[in-house]
Amino acid sequence: MDEKDTHRKAKHCILGLDLTRNKVPLTDVKGRPQRLLPVWVIRGYRTISFEAASLLAGCPPWDLEAKTLASLYQCNKEVRGRGELPMPQEYARHRSQLRGVLLVEWRERLDNPSAGHATIAAVRPVMEDWLGRQHGVLTFRLTQILTGHGCFGRYLHRIGREQSPDCHHCEDRLEDTAQHTLEECQAWAEQRRTLDAAVGGGGLSLPNIVQAMVGSETAWSAAASFCEEVMSAKEAAERVREISMVYPSRRRRSGRRRANDDLRPP
Repeated sequence: MDEKDTHRKAKHCILGLDLTRNKVPLTDVKGRPQRLLPVWVIRGYRTISFEAASLLAGCPPWDLEAKTLASLYQCNKEVRGRGELPMPQEYARHRSQLRGVLLVEWRERLDNPSAGHATIAAVRPVMEDWLGRQHGVLTFRLTQILTGHGCFGRYLHRIGREQSPDCHHCEDRLEDTAQHTLEECQAWAEQRRTLDAAVGGGGLSLPNIVQAMVGSETAWSAAASFCEEVMSAKEAAERVREISMVYPSRRRRSGRRRANDDLRPP
């Protein structure tokens, strides 16, 4: 499912509630379906915040979408009430204006997110470019780097799957985070040099990576390749540790309990 499919499904869900006729409060739209839909789109873990997941997916909050659709509906209703047919050019102009209003309101909400601060801080400065790009798809491993929710010591320790947040791949045993993986861990020095060259040598902070990705399909592909290679290696090492370690919560489990511990979307 890509961003366009997400928007289409969201609008269908909104219209299914018939907000304008049944007077359902807009806040009632913010339920589990909206929470999970962007997570599915970005192929991420269910622990990713709604604000970060919806921004990465390019899926505006449904209450904002509902306001846009209601305004478009009311405009067409008034035109038809005068015995006229809505002109395509006028409809497109009005739709574009409402889209601009939606983005302004959405951006304001992202000023103070409840979680996902690093992700939002990286994407928000190039929000319009991110939403309007014509290249690049998010993969499971690219999303891990963009969100910090994945095979990182800090995250695994937080959810009780590691005894320590330390990195297993470098001698300094620094805290293993997405940024540590991108910028510091010496285990990935060769892959990092390739990525740094592809993004223009401006550094590998998350904001710089995101800016380069939206500006160049080549940079996006390089970032995706880095994430696939590095995160695959980290996941393989994590599986080996999981099998060998005595730590009870790390033992492989099967059946229903194991399935419930999987935080990835179904």
